[in-house]
Amino acid sequence: MMFTVFRRSLVALALVGLCASPEALPTLAFDQDTAEVARLVKALELGPGSIVAEIGAGDGVLTLSVAKIVGETGRVFSNELSETKLAALRVKMTEAHAGNVTVVAGRENATNLPDQCCDGIYMRDVYHHFGDPASMNASIMKALRPGGRLVILEFGPPPGAESQDVARRGEDGQHGITPATLERELKAAGFTIELTEEYGFRSSMTVARRP
Repeated sequence: MMFTVFRRSLVALALVGLCASPEALPTLAFDQDTAEVARLVKALELGPGSIVAEIGAGDGVLTLSVAKIVGETGRVFSNELSETKLAALRVKMTEAHAGNVTVVAGRENATNLPDQCCDGIYMRDVYHHFGDPASMNASIMKALRPGGRLVILEFGPPPGAESQDVARRGEDGQHGITPATLERELKAAGFTIELTEEYGFRSSMTVARRP
């Protein structure tokens, strides 16, 4: 996820006219996290008792925020691939006393989530890294309960530079995925698109539902 972190730093700098001091950058990142949690709360209708999953949880910042919202009666499945990231997530959740979080080891083409375990699934800046989006979307569909929502926060490549090769979506110069391509792949997997909202610096939120 190094490219994602680098991109966010550039966005934060642009928002303050390249004048932010190093001390200001953590605050800007916090503000972005807060805004995106608010989007997730609204799109997934999160509240006490909600059961959701995060795909590609990274450092677990969003997982912890959502865990506080769903409360002790809710559950968050926090998914990652590498053992290093999984170990770091387990430590972070233990230190935060987040007993309602279950860390799940995913695979490149499957979430490894239980069937129909979730009211909602979300991810941030992860989808464009899928090497086999069709298989992952099928796996996500299985993990959602009927009527469950999928929320994808993403960023697009430079205008006109989107790669038609899924393996190259993470490369410089074409890094990202457009909302149109994302919608097309989700529809092919059987999802119903409820909303696509573009905001910020080539950022978007796509909300889909399992029929």
